Amino acid sequence: MSGEVVAVASIRLDVWLWAARFFKTRSLAKQAVETGKVDVDGQRPKSSRAIRVGDALRVQRGDEIFEIAVRGLSDKRGSAPVAQAMYEESAASKQARHELHLRRAAERTGYQAPEHKPDKRARRLIRALGDLDAL
Repeated sequence: MSGEVVAVASIRLDVWLWAARFFKTRSLAKQAVETGKVDVDGQRPKSSRAIRVGDALRVQRGDEIFEIAVRGLSDKRGSAPVAQAMYEESAASKQARHELHLRRAAERTGYQAPEHKPDKRARRLIRALGDLDAL
């Protein structure tokens, strides 16, 4: 039964965030909770807070914001499909993250990486001008 969603009444918030694959380690999940990146039912929790099925979470990871409802509990980190079965993301949250992705892609469209590294002369020019986009 390793990695499956199990029937328990409640579980620690930081353990659930780690098991649901929002953070790579439990200590990163705990740090995110302590720094206010996670809200449970609109309140700022402690990392030891017990969460239950049906709780609403708002998780900020970098620029992405996930608004989710807890659908299952597990204290073991399983595969991605198992982790995704533990929560349900709202449609508005999915749409906002998709728009953020499109905006980032649009910002990158004008950028062209250089074909090769600058040579010695070009590096000196860049340093002299103080501008990395000179060449």
